[in-house]
Amino acid sequence: MPPPYTIYKVDAFTSFLFGGNPAAVCPLETWLPDELMQKLAAENNLSETAFFVKEGDNYHLRWFTPEFEIDLCGHATLATAFILFTQLNYTADVISFQTKSGQLEVRRKEDLFELNFPSRVPQSCEPPEALLKGFNFPPSKVLKSRDYFLVYDDERTIRELVPDFQYLNTLNAVGIIVTAAGKEADFVSRFFVPNSVIGEDPVTGSAHCNLIPYWAKELNKSTLTAKQLSKREGELFCEHKGDRVTMAGKAVLYLKGEFYL
Repeated sequence: MPPPYTIYKVDAFTSFLFGGNPAAVCPLETWLPDELMQKLAAENNLSETAFFVKEGDNYHLRWFTPEFEIDLCGHATLATAFILFTQLNYTADVISFQTKSGQLEVRRKEDLFELNFPSRVPQSCEPPEALLKGFNFPPSKVLKSRDYFLVYDDERTIRELVPDFQYLNTLNAVGIIVTAAGKEADFVSRFFVPNSVIGEDPVTGSAHCNLIPYWAKELNKSTLTAKQLSKREGELFCEHKGDRVTMAGKAVLYLKGEFYL
């Protein structure tokens, strides 16, 4: 039998087990076939499975949902960095990852892991009828970058939103961000994924590439705190840096195991 592969499961953007967003992390010496990595992600059945290979002083990182490879994922990047720092004896302060979205860096700051990601400023758009019918409350504003971006008037509305995937599944979009100014945090959000087994993602780092520049402008401040209001909830410490954003969070190891091919 071939030697087993190691797999970790990490709860990201949280300080406690069963909070934040779970991700699988699979270190590899060489790449497996894409089809096989996709099958492994489907078998894990988490919102993302991260695979990485060491290349010189850097790492090449890829992310797979249960259904397809994605171009950017925050929580699985944080989870991967957490494993390198805490389980695989990475000793420098910063890890560089080569990804489909270019070079991404994660910096360790005591018990926080800070991601440096591209800023994706959402732009005004004409909302499709299915998008507006897809929620029980109408937004005050609709924008879009990669994802639709719906702005609401208060945190309570974000908590009480109910998606109707009968309509949302007709949209051509990776995800739908809903957001409002927060009470305890500067802003809050939730993230929905049409045409997916995920439904609602617990904590979405890539969504904050949109949220941070938007709320930095709206609130006229560059350093912000954020909460994602899923059932698991997540906490992020954010900063707007022009064409880049940083988001920091904690992580907790849930599982270390082996899989066999």
